[in-house]
Amino acid sequence: MTFQEAVSKRIFDLCDKYGYTPNGLAEASSVPPSSLQNITTCRNINPSSYVLFQLCTTLNITLKDFFDSDLFNPKNIIIK
Repeated sequence: MTFQEAVSKRIFDLCDKYGYTPNGLAEASSVPPSSLQNITTCRNINPSSYVLFQLCTTLNITLKDFFDSDLFNPKNIIIK
């Protein structure tokens, strides 16, 4: 999986865990829904750390928590 796909999957996993829809998370975190949609559909290949920080703050987790997933194990990431 690509890094972008890992970020997308992690966002969907966290939405499920914390009871958000992607659109609800975007609205709660003041991230434009279109921006989050671009991230979750892998159209944005380099999501900003600030946007991820906003999402994490809304979920009451840290960026470390966000990236603390086997999804981001270098063995699982394909570089294109």
